[in-house]
Amino acid sequence: MWEQRNPVFQAEIDPSKKTIVVLGSGWASTSFLKAIDTDHYNVVVVSPRNYFLFTPLLPSCTVGTIDVRSLIEPVRFITRHKSREVRVYEAECTDIDTDTKTITITDNSDVKGENSVSTLAYDYLVIGVGAQNQTFGIKGVEQYGCFLKEVWDAQKIRSKLMDCIETAAFPGQSPEEIDRLLHMVVVGGGPTGVEYAAELHDFLVDDLSSWYPELAGKIKITLVEALLNLLPAFSKQLIEYTESTFKEQNITIHTKTMVKEVREKDIVVQKPDGTPDTIPYGLLVWATGNTTRPLIKNLIARLPETQTIRRGLEVDDWLRLKGTEEIFALGDATATKYAPTAQVAAQQGKYLARLFHQLAMQELLQNEVGLASTDAEKVAKERKLRKVKDIKPFKYSHQGSLCYIGSDKAIADLPFGQGNVSSGGVATYAFWRSAYISNLFSSRNRALVITDWLKKTVLGRDISRE
Repeated sequence: MWEQRNPVFQAEIDPSKKTIVVLGSGWASTSFLKAIDTDHYNVVVVSPRNYFLFTPLLPSCTVGTIDVRSLIEPVRFITRHKSREVRVYEAECTDIDTDTKTITITDNSDVKGENSVSTLAYDYLVIGVGAQNQTFGIKGVEQYGCFLKEVWDAQKIRSKLMDCIETAAFPGQSPEEIDRLLHMVVVGGGPTGVEYAAELHDFLVDDLSSWYPELAGKIKITLVEALLNLLPAFSKQLIEYTESTFKEQNITIHTKTMVKEVREKDIVVQKPDGTPDTIPYGLLVWATGNTTRPLIKNLIARLPETQTIRRGLEVDDWLRLKGTEEIFALGDATATKYAPTAQVAAQQGKYLARLFHQLAMQELLQNEVGLASTDAEKVAKERKLRKVKDIKPFKYSHQGSLCYIGSDKAIADLPFGQGNVSSGGVATYAFWRSAYISNLFSSRNRALVITDWLKKTVLGRDISRE
């Protein structure tokens, strides 16, 4: 803890070394930053937010189980401990010029100085900007729905949830209006949608039933999914266990149901038999997946011959952007055979840091070969150089899938030998907690999250509107 709060002296930027510009501060970029050796490179970070967010626990923030500050790790808490100075700019990259090897960045904060647009040069560019929420072009989603991807999304959901409950308690409301206000609808049956529905159920049972006894029995939770079942990445056994658990919790599941339009007070859906229907709601949470950001779309348009996949950047087996030599991409910004998960992005970030280390060693050994004084020394250096040049391609190692399903229960699909081990229940929930604690990026975050869990157990959740 003392070392984290008291960073050591850092060497200054070295003009003789190559510069890596890193875009983003999500799982991929932050894993890369933690692992990159700044003795060999100058590093610059550009991100519209100056922190890393531990997204797997974000659903817990929407109901007050965990405070959002407990899941945030400022980027400078990481970069300030590097051996060489790392420059961090809270800005958004708006353009990438592959010909001049420069990027344009824009200050997106509310408080701006005299200059809000600048240009940065790079030797290597690492793109880890992630993705944005997928709406499938459905009318009304952005206007009336709540997403669950960023800190402000969780805060918005919490405020709107409490607004719905307090408005339903306002005198003179009709029974129909009370039912609508207390109907919470989640669209998307992936891990994010399922975990939010589970957290909402816990909030209802553990807290709202005590403080709003006249309303608690009227609150309903509905989950809408267009596919055949929830959690398609999990085994059939765990899908059935989740659905049966939700049934016990009185969470209504509508599978094979497509949303056609979102309106201010209801959504229009197409039922499995093809007939339309309307579902009234007070709170709508949209958790249906990702799509590419405008920056990525523009970069794909710049490289039409090599970038032919519209769902993301196409990279080779070494995460190098096809059609370029100096640009690397990772995480949700790419279109690969891997699922767009935090686990994949984190492994890609660590791999890319190792790749850059090998590139630096190549350059160092090539210089040493030229300076070798004897034939034996030259042969030894050349042997090392050949070994360093053998850079292995990225290989993803799946560590399993976890999901919280409410009532202190979780499910886990874990690799074991040649197959998988599936488990669910209270014991799996304990494993889920320990796994997430171990994957938090710092001891500071671990202490904060554990404290939040203890505080919730002893004192309950805060029901005030922020």
